[in-house]
Amino acid sequence: MYLTLNRRNGKFGGILVLPFATGVTHSFILLAISTVVMVAILYASKKGKVPKIRKIAAIDAIDEAVGRATEMGRPVHYTPGIGDFYGYDAPMTIAGISVLGYAARKVAEYNTPLIVTFAAPEVEPVIADVVRQAYLAAGRPEAFNPDSIRFISTRQFAYASGVVGILHREKVAANFMIGYFAGESIIVAEAGFLGGAIQVGGTANTYQIPFFVVACDHVLISEELYAAGAYLSRDPVQLAAIAGQDWVRLIAAAFIVAGALLATFGMSWIADFFKI
Repeated sequence: MYLTLNRRNGKFGGILVLPFATGVTHSFILLAISTVVMVAILYASKKGKVPKIRKIAAIDAIDEAVGRATEMGRPVHYTPGIGDFYGYDAPMTIAGISVLGYAARKVAEYNTPLIVTFAAPEVEPVIADVVRQAYLAAGRPEAFNPDSIRFISTRQFAYASGVVGILHREKVAANFMIGYFAGESIIVAEAGFLGGAIQVGGTANTYQIPFFVVACDHVLISEELYAAGAYLSRDPVQLAAIAGQDWVRLIAAAFIVAGALLATFGMSWIADFFKI
């Protein structure tokens, strides 16, 4: 941004100019294209052309895990991890809580004990309300037990120790770890494995996904976590948002492939476009 001043008849007049900074014009153009694509898909979805989403085995396994816990007469444990509602981990926490709503409803329908643990105190009201609404939707509001919503600790490994104790003392039969996890992931997942629980893990933290793959029976890998809410709700708007993001990725990939091919033959107009 800059301001030009002109003096006329002893007075100053200014013109405010807002040019694009060098190297970001292409970002604005790509943003405009992405916005048009997203809006078009959302509009089509509202008109009845709802995008399809592939099967996600880890989400489908929730019903199986809750059913097994019910048959064994043992509780289900769910945790959205150590994330909160601010910072880069917030989307993973929110995605984990969205899946919690579905799992809690299944638990309520089967009349199976549920334990929910977390490490950030500010998520407690949201988690409690989600679980309460799930029991209400299942027609069993009287079965909701506020004591099953348990804040453990804000300290990472104190939280892990508390969850490990719960898994062993309560003899948990199904362990869902879906949200934001860090170094405590393998500790909790290994404890669940040793306790014989069927486990579903999911996170977008790429450093922890290998631990879930090793220790859990089913895993939501990276962006499958963010698609889980749309997959479970089948809400047309959410499904359209997922499809729109996929189309934007395809457009970006097309630019990369086209740029590489053209550069191979000495044509650099796509590379030049990304410099403006």
